[in-house]
Amino acid sequence: MSSTATPPDTGGAGDVPGASLHWRALENLYAAAPINHLFNSHLAITAEGAARITFTIDERVHHAAGAAHGTIYFKMLDDAAFYAANTLITDRFLLTTSFNLHFVRPVRYGMVVAEGRWISGRRRVLVAESRLLDDEGEEIGRGTGTFMRSHIPLSGLPGYRLD
Repeated sequence: MSSTATPPDTGGAGDVPGASLHWRALENLYAAAPINHLFNSHLAITAEGAARITFTIDERVHHAAGAAHGTIYFKMLDDAAFYAANTLITDRFLLTTSFNLHFVRPVRYGMVVAEGRWISGRRRVLVAESRLLDDEGEEIGRGTGTFMRSHIPLSGLPGYRLD
């Protein structure tokens, strides 16, 4: 990931009272998604434009050669970037419109962290990047995605609770 980012536009989630409520609601949304019941993973929104997912790699997600299948890399990188971007959008669910993924090295077992960071955009299209780190802090994958607002209100989604 690059070391600099475009600062958020004024009027971002950090300027809205209750931004942390939105972030907790996004964490609840992640936990409520049926796909995430298949993985030993946890989302934490760490700041505006930043998300972190921790998950465990074991043989259940291996391909035939005994390492994590690429779908796991994609899912965790996409989710981390998506949630980082969605911290800035408080009314609508975002949709991934493209995602570019780079595999750096295989991982077989252990705790992996996906760190997502919003880079630019706010109105129509948002850009975010993410990286995967193994339990020794070594990068094993990275990606960049573009996300756009959908017509789906966050408030109508199961799991999105502002409490």
